Amino acid sequence: MKSAAFDYAKPATVAEALALKRDHGGGARFLAGGQSLLPAMNMRLDKPGILIDLNALAELNGIGDAGDTIRIGALTRTAELGRSEVIAQRLPLLARCVEHIAHPAIRSMGTFGGSLALADPAAEWPAACLALDAAMIVAGPSGERTIPARDFFRGLYATALDEDELLVRIDLPAQPENARSVVLELARRRGDFAIAGIAAQAVPATDGRLSDVRIAFFGISEHPVRLADVEQAIESGGTDGVDAARAALEAGVEFTSDLYHAAATKRHLAGVLLGRAVAELLNDEA
Repeated sequence: MKSAAFDYAKPATVAEALALKRDHGGGARFLAGGQSLLPAMNMRLDKPGILIDLNALAELNGIGDAGDTIRIGALTRTAELGRSEVIAQRLPLLARCVEHIAHPAIRSMGTFGGSLALADPAAEWPAACLALDAAMIVAGPSGERTIPARDFFRGLYATALDEDELLVRIDLPAQPENARSVVLELARRRGDFAIAGIAAQAVPATDGRLSDVRIAFFGISEHPVRLADVEQAIESGGTDGVDAARAALEAGVEFTSDLYHAAATKRHLAGVLLGRAVAELLNDEA
């Protein structure tokens, strides 16, 4: 199929992009990598009146090391994150996500900010940002504001972005040099969206346990999930705490089904991945 007819604009500044969105309201869509939007348009699932192409906005691109904070422009491509030494050294959990995201052609076009703004519950980037306490910097008619990742993802394809706002940058705290990270997911085929997935990071403690445990699940609910009770159970008991962590997970999540998998299946798979992730974090090769 082909998309319905639409107008097209390619602004030169963020201010111009926001003005176009204000003028066209709900009939306008921001175009970044287009890896989700364009297929939806071709299948007539989305029929915008105008596409506002952001790809000329160099200010929204790139990775910056500001010491304690790593700043990632919303237009930064997934493939660039995968090649970045800064990401590999300062945010290894993000680096581990890259190999799970779709296929090389999609990683070359798809953007970091585009994935976050779409908020697909089975996507890796939202869960990783939740685990790492990312801050979403958004621009709107009144200027910029910051939305913590824990408040950004509201539900199925729903975020805290207002209709007239644009995600421009993501700020993430640089992680300790000795942090261990792991990303695991189960999918029907490699590159497919996850049936269930986990993005986890921890710092090894001197007693053989784990500290600063950060665990976010994706694909199991209407938005990425991070639960303090799950993390505390692992910090308290390591592998011995997995059963308590699974119980906390089952109590704290409203598991949702998809076209092929029941909520009970996702609940079981999330528990399996939790055990595997903790075992890997306790391994000094993680």
